Amino acid sequence: MNNLSSRRLFLILFLFTLVIGSSNGQLFHKNPEKALFGKTTGRKREAKVKEPRSVLRSKRKQEANDRRLKRNYDKSVKRSQKRTVDIQSPEVQDRMKQNKKTNAVRDRKKRRKDEVGMKGAEKN
Repeated sequence: MNNLSSRRLFLILFLFTLVIGSSNGQLFHKNPEKALFGKTTGRKREAKVKEPRSVLRSKRKQEANDRRLKRNYDKSVKRSQKRTVDIQSPEVQDRMKQNKKTNAVRDRKKRRKDEVGMKGAEKN
């Protein structure tokens, strides 16, 4: 009976050591590739991909086209605003000019107030 219990005890201890040994390997989460292929040297470098000249040329052409369209749009907006003022009677034109001035003054005051508030926030 004593012999049988000692064998069971030995078997349980043996299995226990196997389980603990395999669980220790899991604790550290070692990279298996590093063990297989050795230590990697330095940081990973990404390969620089050069685009073909035709692609670069077409991108530059598209950017130039976008700039031209933006300039034309800005010009058309200014023309439209000027035409809107020109078709009005002189009294309305004067009132529109005065409104622009008051709006500009109000915006400047608001911007200054915001800047002063920002300076106070920077100090804190």
